[in-house]
Amino acid sequence: MARTIRFHRHGGPEVLTIEDIDVPPPGPGEVRIRTKALGLNRAEVLFRSGSYIEQARFPSGIGLEAAGLIESVGAGVEGLSPGDAVSLVPPRSMVSSPVHGELVTVPAELVVKHPPTLGWEAAAASWMQYLTAYGALVDIARLARGEHVVITAASSSVGLAAIQIANRIGAIPIAVTRTSRKAQALREAGAAHVVALAEDGLEARLKEIAGEDGVRVVFDAVGGPAFIPLTAAMGRGGILFEYGGLSPQTTPFPLFNVLSKSLTLRGYLVHEIAGDPARLAAAKAFILDGLNDGSLTPIITRTFPFEEIVEAHRYLESNEQFGKVVVTL
Repeated sequence: MARTIRFHRHGGPEVLTIEDIDVPPPGPGEVRIRTKALGLNRAEVLFRSGSYIEQARFPSGIGLEAAGLIESVGAGVEGLSPGDAVSLVPPRSMVSSPVHGELVTVPAELVVKHPPTLGWEAAAASWMQYLTAYGALVDIARLARGEHVVITAASSSVGLAAIQIANRIGAIPIAVTRTSRKAQALREAGAAHVVALAEDGLEARLKEIAGEDGVRVVFDAVGGPAFIPLTAAMGRGGILFEYGGLSPQTTPFPLFNVLSKSLTLRGYLVHEIAGDPARLAAAKAFILDGLNDGSLTPIITRTFPFEEIVEAHRYLESNEQFGKVVVTL
């Protein structure tokens, strides 16, 4: 039996419970891990509340990120052994592969031996954010040195990861945040420019920063009315990645901006990268190199003990965090 986070109905953080359940031994191609830390993401909040891209089947597990020690491996698993310190690439489904528990069994292809210098908390706070940002900015957009990139929800874990990745390749990150309250922290985290939605004119400020050619790449987690000024500030042939949907307001289609500039508005999920072995291998190499040389450093806003999972979710929902929320065991 192992303590596992589950919920029996959709709702707020209070629906989460810690239950003792049997965790199956690893089958062929699987690995069983004794976890040391769990990473929390907006995806878990949406899944728990019933607003995610997949629906829970009750009683449901939850969770996309974890780090720990391999306890046992199934038949056919190569390159991984009991005792290895590992972290997890996010599974495609929280319904079939939830990982927020003290003992989890997962497909071996999700398991990464992380750098020995990386602590448990940082390891559990790495893969979702860096894979998400890498896939859009590097794999698909081919963001180049000297290019501007607009990053909304910039104080989120993925936003901060995007800032670090942009800096690692020599691009110029423009952080967009709701107010100037987190502006200095964003600059210290590597943002070349900070735009506060509630205080600055978004379109005018972006045009002032990027110049007449506009911005080619926008990395957006929000949607909503900002689509109009964002696309108005983009250059011809630009691409806007939508990977979230945080705004409760309707997202308008910016028809004339798209037509006049031949823009691409593209939905994007991390599973595009995680589900493709060749692209995932390239992503792992980039991220591991960055973790090793320090250009990619997870920013952890707060940690909670496993027993306080409800409080951890409540804090994540408060939007007060700057970076990642982590749960330790």
